[in-house]
Amino acid sequence: MDENQLDHVFKALADPTRRRIIDVLREQPDQSLFQICAISVAEYGKSISRQAMTQHLDMLQRAGLVAVTWSGRTKIHALNLTPLQQAVDIWLRRHL
Repeated sequence: MDENQLDHVFKALADPTRRRIIDVLREQPDQSLFQICAISVAEYGKSISRQAMTQHLDMLQRAGLVAVTWSGRTKIHALNLTPLQQAVDIWLRRHL
C-alpha cells in the first residue's frame, strides 16, 4: 500500500456517515444503494439522499474498503477490510 492509498483509507474513515456505511455492510453484506439507504434510516434514524450516499460509497470504493459487483442492473456493495488492516499495520509500524 502506498502513501496515497493510506491517505484514502484514513480520509474515508474520517466521516461518521462512511463509518456507519461500513457498519451496515459488516452486519448485512452485499447491499444495493437502495438497501443501504433504507438500513441507514431504519438503524440510525438518519435519512440521506441517494446522491450523497453514492458519493460516500465512491469514497469508500476509492479507498478499497468497498468492492462493487453487478447483479443485472443493480450495483452490489460489499465490505473489504483488507485495506483497513494494511493501513493500520503500516501506520502503527511507524509509531512503535
